[in-house]
Amino acid sequence: MATLDKTSLQLPKENPEAEDFLPLLGTDHVELYVGNAKQAAHYYMAAWGFQPLAYAGLETGLKDRVSYVLQQDKIRLVLTSPLKSGGDINRHIDAHGDGVKAIALWVDDATKSYKETTQRGAESYMEPTTIKDDQGEVVLSGIHTYGETVHIFVERSNYSGVFMPGYRKWEPHYRPSDVGLKYIDHMVGNVGWNEMNKWCEFYAHVMGFAQLVSFDDKDISTEYTALMSKVMSNGNGRIKFPINEPADGRKKSQIEEYIEFYNGAGVQHMALATDNIIETVSALRDRGVEFLTVPATYYEDVLDRVGEIDEDLAPLRDLGILIDRDDEGYLLQIFTKPILDRPTMFIEIIQRKGAKSFGKGNFKALFEAIEREQASRGTL
Repeated sequence: MATLDKTSLQLPKENPEAEDFLPLLGTDHVELYVGNAKQAAHYYMAAWGFQPLAYAGLETGLKDRVSYVLQQDKIRLVLTSPLKSGGDINRHIDAHGDGVKAIALWVDDATKSYKETTQRGAESYMEPTTIKDDQGEVVLSGIHTYGETVHIFVERSNYSGVFMPGYRKWEPHYRPSDVGLKYIDHMVGNVGWNEMNKWCEFYAHVMGFAQLVSFDDKDISTEYTALMSKVMSNGNGRIKFPINEPADGRKKSQIEEYIEFYNGAGVQHMALATDNIIETVSALRDRGVEFLTVPATYYEDVLDRVGEIDEDLAPLRDLGILIDRDDEGYLLQIFTKPILDRPTMFIEIIQRKGAKSFGKGNFKALFEAIEREQASRGTL
């Protein structure tokens, strides 16, 4: 198994306001509850270039569920489906459709992480549990967050197996090439009206995060809709969680649409980083991934706004990639249409060229593009 490096322990604090009492080394994996894990795994392999890693199910002794584990560089996805009717996984899928259940965070000490967070008020999801096989042991613990989303703390320093005990290596013949995705840059949660500050305070008090940036309805608004957002980050900057809530507007915002179809708060999107967004997006588009588009007029004055960039503008324009700059550099980003039947989760592709921000200069063009999609669905 490709391992996550420990360089975060030597990195200077990117967010000096954060207490960082856990600390967090990175994102270990993201688990999605899905209606058909076998078919979902094929989609993420064929369309997104993820590689098969591990499997758990009837053949490994599980009787109630099946999980496929996929990996691309430092990104690991676990796709889990129930094998019988009833139970929490079925109920979760019935309520929310396919969606993120667990954001698993890599730690040195899962027991300490559990104690630190529950003592500060987090609701327990899983008490510290050690699972073992002949490759070693993994310690897991977990807490509840917004909606039905949970954080799992994963301590795997004493494990050398393919993923964790209970899984076996998964080696299908079909192994499409990757598309250059490197790591999870950030994960965005949508919460209900007037809940953003509550959950930002949760990440600050319970997990030692600090606010990186805040956007209000003046920053993120169009003629019709608006939303508010704050970005919470741990000290080393490896974990960034923007939290969105609706704001008053003339029509139904994308956050309201999400909450209506997801039936509550949940993960809106994952931002996946690449070192070459033109190559990555070209490959994704060729594999059938659909992206939001902005009017051609966006590119008429974009370089006047962001200044000189390394890339030719033509391929960025052809692919619909957005550009923004902050004091430390610039970034390139693009957003898919919803990747599920419900208009809930989507994926962002991002390439940072020094920028630490989140594309504020693109908000208006982006959210107008989202509104056009909402209008086509009759949900604006």
